[in-house]
Amino acid sequence: MSKNTHFGFEEVSWEQKQSKVNAVFDSVASRYDIMNDLMSFGLHRFWKHFTVGASHVRPGNWVLDLAGGSGDLTRLLAKQISPGGKIVLADINENMLRCGRDRLLNEGVLNSVEYTLANAECLPFDDNVFDCVVIGFGLRNVRDKEAALRSMFRVLKPGGRVMILEFSRPKVFIDPLYRLYLFTLLPFLGKYIANDEASYRYLAESIRVHPDAETLKTMITQAGFQDCHYHSLTMGVVALHIAFKY
Repeated sequence: MSKNTHFGFEEVSWEQKQSKVNAVFDSVASRYDIMNDLMSFGLHRFWKHFTVGASHVRPGNWVLDLAGGSGDLTRLLAKQISPGGKIVLADINENMLRCGRDRLLNEGVLNSVEYTLANAECLPFDDNVFDCVVIGFGLRNVRDKEAALRSMFRVLKPGGRVMILEFSRPKVFIDPLYRLYLFTLLPFLGKYIANDEASYRYLAESIRVHPDAETLKTMITQAGFQDCHYHSLTMGVVALHIAFKY
């Protein structure tokens, strides 16, 4: 019997999930950065700067920016690991990876970055390679989150840290307003700015079905990580989970 999973609020077969997610990001890749600013009212920049500040990466470190999309985190991290360090910008979607590569090359981020087409569930890297693995707003789109967490654990060096920046469940008192934003304003912006209402409706739905911060903390611990904790940002709209491999 085929295993089922979620694609937003829709239940789909295990085999269908990845192709559907790829279709969404094929559609939104060219306007991804503009839509990020509009959707978050620019707050995604603060969330990413906070993540990089909490990473404590330093010159010479090797970092994996997983589901790195258009390269926002890679650009910030590249400043932290030079000289002598390396960042691998990895994404499962070829169009998103191309957008990230072109953008970083245009901005002169050249020497420390490599680009890899990669599935988070089965990363194509040796064991114990990276000092830090960061994934920003990508885990909720992964078909098998548990497998992805185990894969991140495998490629991380002992003493290294994983950082998962993702949408979460906001505080109860703002949740009604947040739901209104997700299911009214977000599809509206998708329709009239990106000419793609369906993809942004999926993104809204994917946020609501993603595990809350405590559930995700448990999942991270079950994958083998230790000392997992998280920061709730913007009244819980976003959470940054940090955990270690010892």
